[in-house]
Amino acid sequence: MKPDDLATYHFHKAAWSPPFPEPSTPGLRSRKAVACSAGLTKRRRIGKQTLSAPATDANRSDVRPTSVFALIVPLSTNSPSYPMSITVAIKQEAHALGFDAVGITHVSGDHTQSAAGDQGNSSPFNSEAAVPQRLFDRLTEWLRRGYHGTMAWMERAPDKRADPCQVLPGCRSIISLGTNYLTDHRANEQPGYGRIARYAWGKDYHKTLTKRLKQLEQRISSLAPDAQTRSYSDTGPIMEKAWAEQAGLGWIGKHSNLVSAEHGSWLLLGEVLTTLELEADEPATDLCGSCTLCIQACPTGAITEPYVVDATRCISYLTIELRGDEAAISQELQGGMGNKIFGCDDCLDVCPFNLRAEPTQEPAFQPSRWSLAPHLNELAQLDEQTFTTIFQHSPIRRAKHQGLLRNVAIAQRNLKPM
Repeated sequence: MKPDDLATYHFHKAAWSPPFPEPSTPGLRSRKAVACSAGLTKRRRIGKQTLSAPATDANRSDVRPTSVFALIVPLSTNSPSYPMSITVAIKQEAHALGFDAVGITHVSGDHTQSAAGDQGNSSPFNSEAAVPQRLFDRLTEWLRRGYHGTMAWMERAPDKRADPCQVLPGCRSIISLGTNYLTDHRANEQPGYGRIARYAWGKDYHKTLTKRLKQLEQRISSLAPDAQTRSYSDTGPIMEKAWAEQAGLGWIGKHSNLVSAEHGSWLLLGEVLTTLELEADEPATDLCGSCTLCIQACPTGAITEPYVVDATRCISYLTIELRGDEAAISQELQGGMGNKIFGCDDCLDVCPFNLRAEPTQEPAFQPSRWSLAPHLNELAQLDEQTFTTIFQHSPIRRAKHQGLLRNVAIAQRNLKPM
């Protein structure tokens, strides 16, 4: 896992368990209780925007193009009608490829030099293309406090994180894309079973999203051959949640994850940077209000204040990123881990906006027995070869064999009767 670049650290942008466990689940609250405490007792759907293809003869019922781009003749980037028509086409194609949310933010200015290198000025905010400074400042302060733990790579390339023109010269727009990974399944809460974060129930999402992003790049290229693009999903120096917020996909919640009014906390993010000047969407508005359910739900107190997560206390970091034996984790934090052996969903589970989320039917995100209901005793017996075979297509590989065995041992001890 390579976490998102935003200061408060995504602990895996995705995450993870059932949206609102039943009241009988120890330590967690019912859907109704959560909704009432947040003032959301009525359910309403947030409808998806309907985008119509440009009006052409190809829209006749006797024509069945394989792509929305078949409806549009490639345009010169100097064409006055270019931004609107290609923006509509890109959004339609993104949905056709399986992305559940798509938004665009405009990148201003022409910046060909690193802002950090301009006349000795170390600020990346000379550039109009920069991510909102409040979010970059949050990242800087998060790093200064050492909340990134052993993840030294989070400190690299601050100018690139702030300014997408340092990643793709001439960048004019960022297409932010979200993929819903919520499924209809529920984790096994019976004694003796471990808990795995929801994003890791299915196959490694990086492969699924990367394939779709590359397909979208290819289709943009077929429409505008002179356009440059570059895509990422959790892999580049891009502040994904910050740009997704600017593109209107959702807002960064107090648990530091993106929250969508339609999909709740269950979106995986990706983005395409492009030199095309596209029509921008309105930035999302923070709707968290006075709700603090996610802060209260964290079993290790990792959310030190709204929008700030101390990774060194987060169970996702402890079970996935932190290397070493059991001694690397304090007794206090081990006790808070409970039966969690890979990641944690507690702060995501309680978000009231999950009430509006609908499950995905995407086959790649459907769980296997080993991820949905892993028995701790079985996991403890896995040798390295078997571990590799079972989890070869799963995000769980990142914990490595020894790391998973360490987490299983801690969970077994936590579940022993006192």
